[in-house]
Amino acid sequence: MRITLGGGGTDLPSYYEGHTGFLMAAAIDRYVYITLHDTFEPVFIIKYSRLEQVAAVREIEHPIVREALLLAGFEDAPGLEIASMADIPAGTGLGSSGSFTTALLKGLYAHKRNLIHPAALAEAAREIEMCRLHEPVGKQDPYAAAYGGITCFRFGPGGKVDAWPLRISQETQYDLEDNLLLFFTGYSRSASAILRDQDSRSRAIDPEMLRNLDSVKELAFLTQYALEAGDLAEFARLMDVHWRNKRARSPGMTNGCIDAMYDFAMDHGALGGKLIGAGGGGFLMFYSAEKARLRRAMTERGLREVRFRFDFEGTKVLAQ
Repeated sequence: MRITLGGGGTDLPSYYEGHTGFLMAAAIDRYVYITLHDTFEPVFIIKYSRLEQVAAVREIEHPIVREALLLAGFEDAPGLEIASMADIPAGTGLGSSGSFTTALLKGLYAHKRNLIHPAALAEAAREIEMCRLHEPVGKQDPYAAAYGGITCFRFGPGGKVDAWPLRISQETQYDLEDNLLLFFTGYSRSASAILRDQDSRSRAIDPEMLRNLDSVKELAFLTQYALEAGDLAEFARLMDVHWRNKRARSPGMTNGCIDAMYDFAMDHGALGGKLIGAGGGGFLMFYSAEKARLRRAMTERGLREVRFRFDFEGTKVLAQ
């Protein structure tokens, strides 16, 4: 899965096709796992929160599984069991849907003994979610999952994507990893409503929405410069500016409880923070030079922390 360090929201085609998007994402060691096994009967068995057993791909109700099997050429090859498991539940802003799709595709290609480049893997996942299923999502999640690492992405017109590693020192990387804290708000949500609002307003050339996203992109550039200079205090300050900007994008972005949690964290050692993902729930992320103080205060308030490290391998096959 991933955390966004800056520029979230500029990866939707309604923005980047006319304005070019830019963001930074860091893959973390919280995963979606997909297992595949051949079966002894000519059926597809799909195990997730439900159990499906069907004779043909097009009968599968899980939309991502169905479209991934079709895209990977499994339509005429029944006899496969697919099961999924995740470290973090869906709807929490860490890119679980994109991680699920890239992991599933990686597994299907590996099952056929085929290699797939991270860029091609991310594009295949994007094709499923954005084109075949018409979900109002951006490109960030499959690209962050496929590439891994702490990566800068430029999303340009015509689907062009440039990706390169954020050029930070090892010391800055370790300090960033040590001092970023994730706390679950207790709210899971579907990002679709918020993203559809952003998408429709961007397509309608809503000046307020475009100004907001232009500002988010500029903050992402400033965040890149701060991180590459090793200025983590400035990085934290920019997170806070970004969050206040993000809150203005949609009335569903936050609520009174989330705002209270954020203010409480800022009063107990956080230097800056934001809600991860499209908004409405999920995880609050903070940067703090007093992480023990912040961790204790948030835990006493009843919030659950999820500790993490960065992952630099991207979507991978664990056993074959």
